Amino acid sequence: MKYSRSFLEAIPKTDLHVHLDGSLRLSTLIELAKEHKVELPAYTEEGLKELVFKDHYNDLPEYLHGFKYTVACMKTAEALERIAYELALDNYAEGVCYIEPRFAPQLHSSPDFSVLDVLVAVDKGLSRAKQEINTREEVVSGEKVPFDYGIIGCAMRMFNDKFSRYHHDLSKLHATMPKHELYALASTDLVRELIRARDEKGITSIVAFDLAGAEKGFPAEDHAHAFNIAHKHFLKKTVHAGEAYGPSSIFQAITVCHANRIGHGTNLFDYQLLHHTDENAKKRYVHNLAKYIADQRITIEVCLTSNMQTIPAFADLSKHPLGRMLDERLSLSFCTDNRLVSHTTVTDEIMKATEHFEISPQKLRDLIIYGFKRNFSPLLYPEKRKYMRKVIDAYDKIASQHQL
Repeated sequence: MKYSRSFLEAIPKTDLHVHLDGSLRLSTLIELAKEHKVELPAYTEEGLKELVFKDHYNDLPEYLHGFKYTVACMKTAEALERIAYELALDNYAEGVCYIEPRFAPQLHSSPDFSVLDVLVAVDKGLSRAKQEINTREEVVSGEKVPFDYGIIGCAMRMFNDKFSRYHHDLSKLHATMPKHELYALASTDLVRELIRARDEKGITSIVAFDLAGAEKGFPAEDHAHAFNIAHKHFLKKTVHAGEAYGPSSIFQAITVCHANRIGHGTNLFDYQLLHHTDENAKKRYVHNLAKYIADQRITIEVCLTSNMQTIPAFADLSKHPLGRMLDERLSLSFCTDNRLVSHTTVTDEIMKATEHFEISPQKLRDLIIYGFKRNFSPLLYPEKRKYMRKVIDAYDKIASQHQL
């Protein structure tokens, strides 16, 4: 069933998988580049869309190329606060009431700008936007759902000394350390910083720990210690898994990293990516894994446009596993991944899903509400229930107005 864009924009929505460094306003990137003397291949929005932030990419490296420029402009408190603030406003403008921006603080830090400083700046921008939005008349009156957010800190599966000043200094300090141990050291360092910022510095919006970066050859199990620390300190866990590798990557995310959610999970059903000679055993493994994910309500953060741009097999969206995920009743949430890099919004993602897959009004309602139920909100449970009630009431009212 197809839905009008006006309806999809009006309903309250979430974005549980949105990278801060992939979701800047293009105009802001240009301004910051000029201010911080970052060389861009063009200094107009049209030029950057043609050369960097394209509608279509040939491969993953081309897709990731733009982060070279965005991250370079995100090295100060002022820049990070502004970008976070604008991200919140842009989301709320299309009806996204709750977001969980994720980013790798170590990429933005320096000797004079600590990981804690990075976290404070991002939280400050989001908090300022929240205060502005939630004092608007339409929110105070109850006409619209209030805005809220959580922050997710990302560790990297792998890195080299050119990733950032932090990674350069760490690599130099531990030059003889095996690479997998070095990667684990950085992720452990980050998770401790996240916990300290939340518990000692009062940044209660820090809600989760993530693992991003190249999957193949860089297994999540290398970061088990960091995830155990997160788990023991009641920090939620989400892991990029099954995006560029197979079901075994998702298995590790769940069994080793205690993942509450999975980022992408695109290759969940691709048993051909398993290293096993018995076809039936591979199919049984995938069946049991998918059943476990469904039973435990481990939510898949689905990013359709991003998958279409980085995975050639899914350029034709009808071949995307979303259809099977829906059939097997997995808990799903539609996400943007990168608003700038993918030229998308949450509304766009839902439009794509409903245009290519059979999603009834009741199913759409369930999917939207999953986003609110399975978020990592810092609210206490009774407060979250009240917030959920506002979301459901608002959704049902808008659906009724659109005769759905």
